[in-house]
Amino acid sequence: MQTVLVLAPHTDDGELGCGATMAKMIADGKELFYVAFSACEESVPNGFPKNILVQEVKKATLRLGLNPERLIIKNFPVRHFPEYRQAILEDLVSLSREIKPDLLFTPSSFDVHQDHRTIYEETIRAFKNSSILGYEFMWNNYSFGSTLFSVVQEEHILAKIEALSEYKSQAGRFYAMDKFVKGLANYRGLQIKEEYAEAFEVIRWILR
Repeated sequence: MQTVLVLAPHTDDGELGCGATMAKMIADGKELFYVAFSACEESVPNGFPKNILVQEVKKATLRLGLNPERLIIKNFPVRHFPEYRQAILEDLVSLSREIKPDLLFTPSSFDVHQDHRTIYEETIRAFKNSSILGYEFMWNNYSFGSTLFSVVQEEHILAKIEALSEYKSQAGRFYAMDKFVKGLANYRGLQIKEEYAEAFEVIRWILR
């Protein structure tokens, strides 16, 4: 699985959901692309420029080792994705044709956020020829089906923490704090007798 596509409804969702695995795959030479569907301009805290999340996601993904040419940022309005379902689907179909990913990371089927849910539902329509994993977003998941584990090392967890630290405008979110990020990775690692891991839901898996 050489070509990998990470779909983030909002800037930072990908880092939160699979940042350590992204760092690991990039270090292993995978061709990884990252698409953020909204820079959440309507939700930027007072005192920050409206495009602050665009700048922050660029810095964050650099921390993970992402080639800046493989970062794509779109401008759908936050919390209104269901109203733009067809346009999102058309963008996803275009990405499928252009990138032809072997593997996708997308929000899981357990995610209750309306924007995340829309991306999940349209992903499984647009990418019928790719394996798809749903990432864990603990703030939005009341339950989660951890059916695949990605073993990561401390260096990958630290890269994830460093990436999230670039989101200065989002500093108040407790679920992005270092201790929670590392604690979840420890917990998932414990389940498979490893030190650190990230867990995913297998949505579609294709063996070729």
